[in-house]
Amino acid sequence: MSIAENIRVIRSRIDEAALAAGRRPEEITLVAATKVQTSETIRQAIAAGITVCGENRVQEFNAHWADGAYEGAKVHFIGHLQKNKVKYLVGRVALIESVDSRELLQAISQRAEKLGLVQDVLIEVNIGAELSKSGVRPEEARQLIQLAAELPGVAPRGLMAIPPAAGISGGNSRYFAEMNQLFVDIKAKTYDNRVSIDCLSMGMSGDFADAIAHGATQVRIGTALFGARPPMRANG
Repeated sequence: MSIAENIRVIRSRIDEAALAAGRRPEEITLVAATKVQTSETIRQAIAAGITVCGENRVQEFNAHWADGAYEGAKVHFIGHLQKNKVKYLVGRVALIESVDSRELLQAISQRAEKLGLVQDVLIEVNIGAELSKSGVRPEEARQLIQLAAELPGVAPRGLMAIPPAAGISGGNSRYFAEMNQLFVDIKAKTYDNRVSIDCLSMGMSGDFADAIAHGATQVRIGTALFGARPPMRANG
């Protein structure tokens, strides 16, 4: 199927999952994960109704940004971020979803202050305690949210997670449930007028319906929209 048709199908499935969970479909943001896609493919997706693109790699983001590929859509950064690459993202992306350390938060805040703006961020939680993945422990998430609330250049918006790969349908439900409880607890305990904790980013092509059932407000879909990813370039 075409990208436009894939988007239509995924939006329909998101709507169904939201309604089945007693939620409104408009509560769920579809983020098109555009890792290794071309600028032309990104333009096609935006022309077909995508309003948010999610990029994993700073180098690809820079190339697409210079090419004007994101015109008409917001961009979220959803990959692991090194402190020395912060300067390429702050003020350009609407949301940095993958903040996983105090040092990274401080680097983002310093860059944002220099530019005279406030950068929205999510705290990434390693909910499956996987050594191969970035993210903080659940018990550390509230501390980082509080630090973000105190820093002048960042605004914490919520949490992001990538659970372990599940071999069966519903295999990640326990992790999604844990993330939702953590999200609800942090939201209830964060008392700051300048902070709006309203984003829970979790769920991808194979499990987004389960994520929505457990409170996701944002799902990151790549393969189901664009097909299997092409091989990564050696210098990418």
